[in-house]
Amino acid sequence: MKYLFIHQNFPGQYLHIVRHLVRQGGHDIVFISEDNPNVINGVRRVRYRLPREVTDKAHAGVRDLDVGLMRAEAVAKAAETLKNLGFVPDVILGHHGWGELLNIQDVYPGVPVIGYFEFYYHTEPGFDVNFDPEFPMAPQVIPLVRAKNTVNLLALTNPGYGQTPTQFQKSTYPAWAQDNITVLPEGVDLVACRPDAKAAKHELVLGDVRITPKDKLITYVSRDLEPYRGFHVFMRALPRILAEQPDAHVVLIGGDGVSYGARLPSGCWREIMLKELEGQLDLSRVHFVGKVQYESFLALLQRSNAHVYLTYPFVASWSLREAMAIGCPIVGSQTAPVEEFIKDGETGLLVPFTQPDRIADAVLELLTNKPLATKLGKAARAEAERSLCLETYLKEYEALIDRVLQKHAGSGATVAEQKPDRPRVLRQDKPRAAKAVQTKKKVVVKAVKLAAPEKHHSAKSAPKTSRAIPKSLNSATKGSNTKAVFTRRQRGKA
Repeated sequence: MKYLFIHQNFPGQYLHIVRHLVRQGGHDIVFISEDNPNVINGVRRVRYRLPREVTDKAHAGVRDLDVGLMRAEAVAKAAETLKNLGFVPDVILGHHGWGELLNIQDVYPGVPVIGYFEFYYHTEPGFDVNFDPEFPMAPQVIPLVRAKNTVNLLALTNPGYGQTPTQFQKSTYPAWAQDNITVLPEGVDLVACRPDAKAAKHELVLGDVRITPKDKLITYVSRDLEPYRGFHVFMRALPRILAEQPDAHVVLIGGDGVSYGARLPSGCWREIMLKELEGQLDLSRVHFVGKVQYESFLALLQRSNAHVYLTYPFVASWSLREAMAIGCPIVGSQTAPVEEFIKDGETGLLVPFTQPDRIADAVLELLTNKPLATKLGKAARAEAERSLCLETYLKEYEALIDRVLQKHAGSGATVAEQKPDRPRVLRQDKPRAAKAVQTKKKVVVKAVKLAAPEKHHSAKSAPKTSRAIPKSLNSATKGSNTKAVFTRRQRGKA
């Protein structure tokens, strides 16, 4: 099979499926993206650059479209070069949120496209806009929210097939579009993300932070410490938690940037909340560790006595899935993305997002009721094994590609320059030993470089989410996330 993947931040949401296809062997895998240092052995990279920055003179409502169209043009040029070099894929997979797929059907008009639909923006209640009463959106920004769907709408009217990882994300799209969007739940590596019964018996050291076996550990994870992921309300729950549990320590993973929402004129949310709570916190037990290696992230969650995950009604983080797989006792927000993963009282405790006292109640309950915490942690792991298995995810991914190829062939569509005996996607019967993907030749051209297979990067890589609603008039791009919450990924949805 010949696969063409497209995502500006290689490998994006395609980390696991790309690695899986490389392990299978026998595939020709090409990936168009912007430049970054990430590499996967057996994948040929084609890099593009944006011709210019977004102009501040443009209306705020069209800046996302401007960037999207620039990306679409750059990707189409790269794909045209590939086509001239003789590469015609059997299937194209890419993320619609960036606009990169908007022109791809002009280059490969007969090739089926499976696009990743991440989030459709709304101004009505039930979604992230005006969800948090502490941060009401200015009326003049509401039209900009609608305008952010321009690329989404163009993608929905283009030929192709859609996928999204959760029912909640699918529900954000218009009813007329949902029939063409398949829910493909993203899986977790259940071997890497697993409980460790011995973790609590040993001292955990992370930099200057030391958690002894006598300590109780509360964990919080976000790509950046900011309101979209409930950082402000979690911080307000800490004075009571620390006062009632003198042996409790809190470790917060995340950077000081802003991934979602309005950019701050100065400083960061960590500084803002520490100033607000000045004198109320025992800072010797509150540890801000920034962005950490994936192994450290796993070790912290394996040791956690209570893991807190809060989010607006927006895209759920990978860290929630990983916390479930690790068997963390979880306190989550009563918001639709979390409720799709956690059942209150069964696989975790759900609390109102905006009520710090309720968050404190739930955390304290887990810290003081060990049988309950153990029960919820085991149930979370069991649910992850049932619904978040990476191997099942990969099989379902291949089945989706297979269905799309069959449907596309049945529709009478033809692939330009494609032989009539194009093989269908390989089914996963038995695991096969990994072998290198052989390339016929290495071609270097002025426009793009069809790179030879590269070696695995030492750190894992993973996807990033789409932008959240800007609460100011400047619509930021998704930004560079090469060093996301954990160096294993850009992804992501932390």
